[in-house]
Amino acid sequence: MPRPRGCRRINFDPRVYYFKPQGIPLRRLKEILLRAEEVEALRLKNVKGLDQVECAKRMDTSQSTFQRILKSAHEKVSRAIIEGKAIKITR
Repeated sequence: MPRPRGCRRINFDPRVYYFKPQGIPLRRLKEILLRAEEVEALRLKNVKGLDQVECAKRMDTSQSTFQRILKSAHEKVSRAIIEGKAIKITR
C-alpha cells in the first residue's frame, strides 16, 4: 500500500479550470488532469522565477518532491499541447 500523499501548501486559486484547443468542441477532446499542486509548482518556478529550494519551502515539501511534481506538470502540459488534448485543473 502506497504512502498517503502529504499536504502541500497551495497559495493560488485559478479562475480558469479548462484549457482546450481552439475550434474543437470539448466533448470531442480527451482530457489531461492537472492537479492544483502541479499548477502551483508551475506558477512558482516558471511564472515567479523562484529557485527549486524556495519553491519547495513555499509548498512545504522537500526539494525532491517538488521536482517530481514539477516534472509531472511539465509532462502533462507538453502532452496536452502536442496531442491536442484539453487540460482540466482539479483540486
